[in-house]
Order: sequence, then C-alpha cells, then structure tokens
Amino acid sequence: MRILIVGAGGVGDAIAKIAATRSFYEAVVVSDYDVSRAERTVAWIAERHGAEVASRFATTRIDASDPDAVAAVARANRITHVMNAVEPKFVPSVFAGAIAAEADYLDMAMSLSEPHPTDPFSTTGVKLGDDQFAQAGDWESQGRLALVGMGVEPGLSDVFARYAVDHLFSSVDELGVRDGANLVVRDDEGNEIFAPSFSIWTTLEECLNPPVIWERDSGWTTTAPFSEPEVFDFPEGIGPVECVNVEHEEVLLMPRWLDAKRVTFKYGLGAEFIGVLRTLRDLGLASTVPIRVRSAGGPVEVAPRDVVAAALPDPATLGPRMEGKTCAGTYVTGTGKDGEPRAVYLYHVSDNAETMRDYESQCVVWQTALNPVIALELLARGEWSGTGVLGPEAFDAKPYLDLMAAPVAEGGYGQPWGLSER
Repeated sequence: MRILIVGAGGVGDAIAKIAATRSFYEAVVVSDYDVSRAERTVAWIAERHGAEVASRFATTRIDASDPDAVAAVARANRITHVMNAVEPKFVPSVFAGAIAAEADYLDMAMSLSEPHPTDPFSTTGVKLGDDQFAQAGDWESQGRLALVGMGVEPGLSDVFARYAVDHLFSSVDELGVRDGANLVVRDDEGNEIFAPSFSIWTTLEECLNPPVIWERDSGWTTTAPFSEPEVFDFPEGIGPVECVNVEHEEVLLMPRWLDAKRVTFKYGLGAEFIGVLRTLRDLGLASTVPIRVRSAGGPVEVAPRDVVAAALPDPATLGPRMEGKTCAGTYVTGTGKDGEPRAVYLYHVSDNAETMRDYESQCVVWQTALNPVIALELLARGEWSGTGVLGPEAFDAKPYLDLMAAPVAEGGYGQPWGLSER
C-alpha cells in the first residue's frame, strides 16, 4: 500500500504521525499546497521516530483544486490509496484525481450540499455526498473503492451504528449521533477565548445549513438550524451538554445500509458558540460567494467565510492552549436481542493532554485522524474490501473496534471504546 495524504493541516499532519507508529504500508507521501507544512510533519516524524521510520515518508506540493494535479502526483508516486485531508470544498477535485490515477480513495467529509431553493427547512436539495454516490458506477466498473466519511463523525460513529445493529439490537428505533466536549481554549493571560477546535469553514457549513433527518416513513427531510435542542449527558467527566440538530454525513450514510426508524445527528455547541455562528450568518460573513473588497493593492475578490477562517487561530495550533476532552458516539434505542427495550451510547473519548503529549496534536483533529488510519490498515490486511462508493457502515464493525481497542503491545491502537447503558 502506497498512501498519498492530500493536505498537511491539522488532520493530515495527525494522520501521518499516527501512521508513523504502524507498519502496514510501503510508503506515505504527505502533500500540501504549502509544501513546508508537509516537510514540517515529516521532520517531526524523523525527530520522534528516527530516520528509518521517516524514510518511508516523502513530501511534495499539490494543488487539491486541480484533479489533473492530484492524478499526476498520485501516478508519479505509484499511489494505491489517496487520503483526502483537505476541506470538503476540494472533495470533487481530489475524488476525480484519485479515480483518474486508478487509486482507491478515502475521505472524512463528503461532497457539499445545496439547500432546496424554495423550501430549505423541510425539503432536501442536493444532499451531502450526492455527487459522489452518483459516480458509484464508475468506481465499481474500474474495480476501485471510494470509502467516504471515514473520520470520527462521520466514520467511527457509523462503525458504532453498524456494531449496534449487528450485535446489540433486534430492531432499532433511532441511530442518533451525539457529539460533545468540555474543551476550553485560553489566551496568554489565561482568559477563555472563542477558537473553534475544528475548521471554521467546515463548522459554518455544517451548522448553518438546514440539518437533515431521516425517517423510515418520510425519507430525508430538513429542519431549521439548531432545532430540537436536548441535553445529553456525556461520559468520562464531560457531563451534560445541550445538543442541537446539525447537518452531517451520518444521516445521509446510515440509512443506505442500516435498518432503523430514524437517524439524527446532534452537536453539543453551547449557547455562546451558537450565538457567534448566528451573528456571522446575519452579517453575511458565512457566505462562500466572493465579494469585491478594496485593498492597498487595489480591489480584490474574496469570500467572507475565507476571511473569517483566516482571522481565527489555526485549529492545528490550539493544542497548547486547550484543555479538556472531546467525545464522539452513537446513541441507539430500540429492542435488544432479548426482546426488551434497550438504549445504549457507544463512544470514544479523546483527552487533549494525552494527544498533545504523544503526538503534539490537539484532541479533536487527532481523534478525527485516528480512524482513517485504522481503516487503511484493515484494507491493507484484506479484512475490509469492496468496490464502488461505500460508507463505513458497509463493512463489518467488529474487526475495526477490536483493532482500535487492542493494546499497542498486542498490535492494536490502544484506544478503548465505551458502551454506556442508558
């Protein structure tokens, strides 16, 4: 297996660092538009793990917006698997570049949605991933696999859902992804500051688009942003967090493979965060449509959302200022194997102190990065296989969760997952 990581930002950097602890691949090429970021990642690997491990890593420049450029880099490096670690707006070009180079493909976020033009808060328009699923036949005919939505959410949350359906329930009422944290970011004086722990570009896209809900009787429908608030009690000291509906890939993925009456995604944002997002939206600063702006060098065209992203701290740099834990999981209700009502929360918690100590990577991006590396290892072993455009639910969850939880000394990743009866 020869892997091309497209993007050496927070998640791409963490993918490479985690991969450096494994031996299932022949080579990894870390690429970025700014090649110095890729070089920084490989230099860290050399310093932490030595020259022999680093010799399996190379760096190169790439333009993720150009399918031909992605394909050229993949061909030049004899890549077998393209790992997309850039923002979702680049999914179409990286996706196209991978198949053109006859390589398999993985991503952690799918092609973007477009709200319904006249009825956005009840009817879907273009859904997340629609563009990719429309090309499934091309991937099948070439015998290639596109494993989409293989991060933490989507990704691990979908693996949890598949495990619950196969092993814990005879019938499922709801598959409800619930994400929460008690993370705090502080400035030099110790004051808590607003600094999203993940890409603000992606956060705005998810949180301000109409959330999608799936129900067996009505299919996919939409609702207003921040709808159906509920307080969910997260484990391992995080505690109760108010969660609201947010647009997310799991709702578009799970119903394709798993039988449930309802599928939802709710994110623990908090009142302050929701207030900031609403303000950005109301001021037009969440828009991706370029506007004309005067500058010292003359008028320029710039998307307001790109300005917001540039003004906020890079999430990859927040680790030293961050404290707390983040929790990703799937809440499942229905009828257990014994015929009795059952409700469980399957989850994984990532502690910022631990990920900074071991990887110099903040916990949110590290938790996201962990999962595609596990998936790549299962693909390399032949324990997961397939063709076409598939989500994590299409694969057996048990080998994944076993490998994830097994101690490092026994060949695993040393990341236990939890199951809480509710």
